Amino acid sequence: MSAGAYIQVPFCQTKCTYCNFHTGVFSSSLYTPYAAAVRREIELRAKDEWALFDTIYVGGGTPSLLSPRDLREILDSLRFRFRCAIEEATLEADPETITAEKAEAWLAAGFDRISLGAQSFNDVELKAAGRMHRRQDITRAIDTLRAAGFRNLTLDLIAGMPHQTAATWSDSIENLLRVALEHVSIYLMEIDEGSRLGKEVLAGGRRYSAKALPSDDEMASFYEFACGRLAAEGFEHYEISNWARPGFRSRHNMKYWKREPYLGLGAGAHSFDGARRWANNHDPAIFVSSIERGELPIEQNEDVTPRQAHEEEIFLGLRLLGGVDAAKLEGKSGVAIRERIEELRVHGLVVVEDGRVRLAPNRLAVSNEVFVALLEAVNA
Repeated sequence: MSAGAYIQVPFCQTKCTYCNFHTGVFSSSLYTPYAAAVRREIELRAKDEWALFDTIYVGGGTPSLLSPRDLREILDSLRFRFRCAIEEATLEADPETITAEKAEAWLAAGFDRISLGAQSFNDVELKAAGRMHRRQDITRAIDTLRAAGFRNLTLDLIAGMPHQTAATWSDSIENLLRVALEHVSIYLMEIDEGSRLGKEVLAGGRRYSAKALPSDDEMASFYEFACGRLAAEGFEHYEISNWARPGFRSRHNMKYWKREPYLGLGAGAHSFDGARRWANNHDPAIFVSSIERGELPIEQNEDVTPRQAHEEEIFLGLRLLGGVDAAKLEGKSGVAIRERIEELRVHGLVVVEDGRVRLAPNRLAVSNEVFVALLEAVNA
């Protein structure tokens, strides 16, 4: 089975109010030493037994802050140290960081897919969230990437941004359709203690436009509106948060949902080899210093038990709109899960057909209810 390579770049120009990732604002003087440490980690990992790598994904953070030379050298190192037949190489980029020179250099380095962190086409929403770009930067960035030769672009939107309304959300979706991309990701706003906005909301405060968040029902309606519009324009809804034109599904991300192996490189990156999961220390300074000593900076390392693997097959597999094999689920979990599936079907939360269990198309916004119910049956 082929594997994917994920490279984490934890640097940002500013920390978005809703962000709960292990990323931050650091001096640009750290960028090149960090890239060198990633290349050194690739060398240290080269002795490991890995299958052929056929996808690369450089995410963050804001990887487009690194110099094109640093990015090219990371890709070159990976291709030199491992067997590679790359079918898709994705780089995440913020719109305001994109220039013609960078775009041309990225394409020459081997990237063929750019993921734009747009989040919204509304300037009020972008400003409230702490984003540095504005609507015009998104369209300018897309024009620049097209002129450089990129033919596979994807863009993220968030349903539930502060100050978002049905009207502004509709406008963002129409702008998204107007720029004619190959792939779209739409995420629901997450509120938890891992972000400044989340902490403020949970504390009942007003900072970061906490009182201007749409309700859960409004977010669900935004998501459902997007589902309808994207379907009408010919996009294939293949995963809860992802839509693609025919032939443009994210090959790399499919590995996560199908539990295929991937190697994570860089601070905070996670890896999975089919039987074991591990993660690097998320602190860039600790990561670099460990690598410089010739040590792999692993802070989490666990074997995946058969029960954990089965649970992952359920909640990852059901994220794909193709669903999961019903017989396989029942064979591993028995009567309890069969009864729970039937209960969910009666309540309209899942569809059972052609031997597969799928989330009901009109209940995707409440998918967590299905995941929880099925996992309870597994662990009963």
